[in-house]
Amino acid sequence: MPICTIDNIKPGMVLGADLITPDGRMLLPRGVTLEERHIELIRKMGISEIDAWAECTPDQVDTARIEDYVRDFFLYANPDNPAVLELYRLTLERTGQAVCNGWELPDTDTRRAVSVEHLDDIFLKGLGGPEQCVSHELELESFPDIYFRIREVLESESGNADKIAQVVSTDVGLSSKLLKLVNSPFYGFPSTIDSISRAVALVGGNELSTLALGVSTISYFKDIPRELVDMRTFWRHSISCGIFARILASEQQGLQSERFFIGGLLHDVGRLIMFKTLPYASTEAMLFARENSIPLVEAERETMDFCHTDVSRILMREWKFPESLGEMINNHHDPMNYPNPLEPAIIHVADNMANAMAVAEGGMYVIPGIVDGAWELLGLDPSFMGTALEQYERQIDQIMDAFF
Repeated sequence: MPICTIDNIKPGMVLGADLITPDGRMLLPRGVTLEERHIELIRKMGISEIDAWAECTPDQVDTARIEDYVRDFFLYANPDNPAVLELYRLTLERTGQAVCNGWELPDTDTRRAVSVEHLDDIFLKGLGGPEQCVSHELELESFPDIYFRIREVLESESGNADKIAQVVSTDVGLSSKLLKLVNSPFYGFPSTIDSISRAVALVGGNELSTLALGVSTISYFKDIPRELVDMRTFWRHSISCGIFARILASEQQGLQSERFFIGGLLHDVGRLIMFKTLPYASTEAMLFARENSIPLVEAERETMDFCHTDVSRILMREWKFPESLGEMINNHHDPMNYPNPLEPAIIHVADNMANAMAVAEGGMYVIPGIVDGAWELLGLDPSFMGTALEQYERQIDQIMDAFF
C-alpha cells in the first residue's frame, strides 16, 4: 500500500496497516476510514507517515480504462506464469490507487520522446559496437578512484575500519550520501549513525565499499543530455530494482544482500554509456519500444544490433568491478542461460518488479517478462511479491533522498 506523509493525509483515506505509536501501542487498526479527529491524533503523536490510500466509489474510477492501460505493459510477459499474474494484480491495484489519489493516466503523446535530431552518435549502425562505445567513453573520463582506494585498504593486511573510514572521509560528498543511506530504512538501525567509522563498524568494510561503488557510479554519469532521458527517473528505476533485489536476496541463505542492491542499482549502467555515445540511436530504440509495446532491451537489439548488457560486460571488465557483481548485471535478461543462474535471476525478477511499480508513476516501458524458471529458482511463493512491495514502499523515497 502507498505510504502517505502527514501533509498528504486526507479525510476519507483508508488505513492500510495497523498504526502503532513510537512506544508500541495500537493507535488505530487497519481498515479504519480516517476522519479529521484521527488525523489530528496522528499529528499529536508525532507520526510523520502512514500506510493509507484514498477509497474510490465505482463512479469515481474507470476500472476498464485502468485495466486496458496496465494490460499494455504486460503484453510481452507470459500470462501463465504465476509470478507474472501476481505482479499484474499488484500493478493493477497500485495503479487504481494512484488514480483514486488524483493521478491521471498518461495519454499516447507523452510516450513519445522529444526530438534529439541535433545529437550526434559516434558511429552508425553496423559500423561499430559495444567495444567502441566503451573505449570512446573511457578515453574521455576515468572512473572515480575512491572505490579502488577503499578496496586497496580492504585487501591490505593492515586494513581496518578506521583506515577505511579515513579513505571514505576524504570525499565529503560520498561520506554524506553513505551516512544518509545507513540512516535510512534501508538498514533500519534504531539510533542515528553519525560517523563513517561507526557506519563501517556496523555495516562492514566490504558492504560499505560496495555501497561506495554504487554512489560513485551515480556521480560519474552527470552529463547525460536532459532532452534524452530524465536521470532522476532513470535512477529511481535503478534504485527500485536495487531495493527489490536486496529484499529477494535476503530470503536466500548465504547471500550478501548489499551486493544485490548495487547489482540492481547498476543493472542498466551499459545503457548510460549508450546514452552518452549513441544518443540518437538510443532515442530511436526508446521510441521503437514505446510505439511497438516491446521491452527496451529488444528494441535496442533491433535498432542497434546489440543491447546495454553487451556494453556493460566490457565496461565492468575495464573498470575492474568484482566479477560476481558484473555477472549478475550482465546476465540479468537471460539468467537461466548462465551457469550459476540464481544471482542474475534475482536481478531479473527485481527488474521486472521495478518496471511494474513504475506503471503507476508514468513509466513508459513494458515489463520485460519473467523467464521460465527464474522465479521458481528463488523458492518463493508469488504472494511474497506483496510483502516485498510493502517493504519497497517504506524505503524508496528516503533512499532516493540519500542519493540525491
